[in-house]
Amino acid sequence: MTAFVFPGQGSQYPGMGKDLADNFAAARQAFEEAGDALGINMAKLCFEGPEEELRLTTNTQPAILTVSIAALRVLEKETGLHPAFVAGHSLGEYSALVCAGALSFPDALRTVRRRGAFMQEAVPVGAGAMAAILGLSAEVLEEICHVAAQGEIVSAANFNGPGQIVIAGHTEAVERALVLARERGAKRALPLPVSAPFHCELMRPAGERLAEVLAGIEIKPLAAPVITNVEAQPNSDPAQVMDLLVRQVSASVRWEESVARMADLGVGRFIEIGPGKVLSGLIKRIIKGTTIQNIEDSAGVKAL
Repeated sequence: MTAFVFPGQGSQYPGMGKDLADNFAAARQAFEEAGDALGINMAKLCFEGPEEELRLTTNTQPAILTVSIAALRVLEKETGLHPAFVAGHSLGEYSALVCAGALSFPDALRTVRRRGAFMQEAVPVGAGAMAAILGLSAEVLEEICHVAAQGEIVSAANFNGPGQIVIAGHTEAVERALVLARERGAKRALPLPVSAPFHCELMRPAGERLAEVLAGIEIKPLAAPVITNVEAQPNSDPAQVMDLLVRQVSASVRWEESVARMADLGVGRFIEIGPGKVLSGLIKRIIKGTTIQNIEDSAGVKAL
C-alpha cells in the first residue's frame, strides 16, 4: 500500500514549485487558483521570495500548501496513483485533507492563511520559543519540561522521529529546558528560528479563533483516511475533521507514531509531496527499509 505525506512549515524555500510550473500545466493552474483565492501573486511569492516574505507565517502556510497541491495534481495526472492513506506534518494535514477531498483547495488556502495569522498573534513576539532536542527519550524530556516550567509553559510540540523531539513554550522555560537537556546528555539541544511557539498550550487562543473559521466551511466525505497529528490514528469521519484541526494547533504533532501506524496498517511505500525532503528523512529513521519517494519537481515525477 502507498501513503501520500505532505510537509509542514519549515520546508519552504524561494524557487519552490517553479520547475513543476515550468513543465506541467496542472501545476500552473494550481498557482493561478491560489492567487485567485487569496488575491496575491502566489507564483511570484513561491518562485522569487524574498526569503523574509516567505518566512512570514501568514505567507508560509498557504505557499507550502500551494506547492504541495501543485505537486499532487501533477502526480495524479501523470501517474494515476491513489493513496491508501494520507497524512501531513502540522500544516501538511491541510494538504492531506485537500488530497482526500475533505477540503476544497480555495477553502484550505483561506483557512491556513488565517491560521498562520492566529498562531502569530497568539503570543507576543519574543515571548515564546521552540527548540530541538536530539538523543533523549520522550519520558526524560517530559521530566525536563516539568522541572523547567516553573509556573510557565514548556512541553513537547513535535515527536518527529526516534530521539528527535521539538519543545515549545515560554521563552525562559524553553531556555531552562535546553540547559537541563544538555545536562541529561542530549546529543544536541538548540533553539529553532521560528516566529512563535507552535503546538503548545500558548496556541489555544489561536485554536479558538480557527474554530470560528472552520465552522463556516463545508467538510466533505474523505476519499482516503487521514492519519491525524492529534491521535496518530486514521480518521474517515468528516464530522471529526474540524475538532481535530482545532486541537492540532495546541497539541503535539505525533509524527513518529503516525508513520509507525501507517506501516502497521500495511503501508510499504511513502511518497512525500511538496517542497523539501524533511519527512522522507524522518520516515527513513522511523521505518527501516521502506520505500520513500519525493515529488517536488519534474525529476521526481520522472523518477516515480
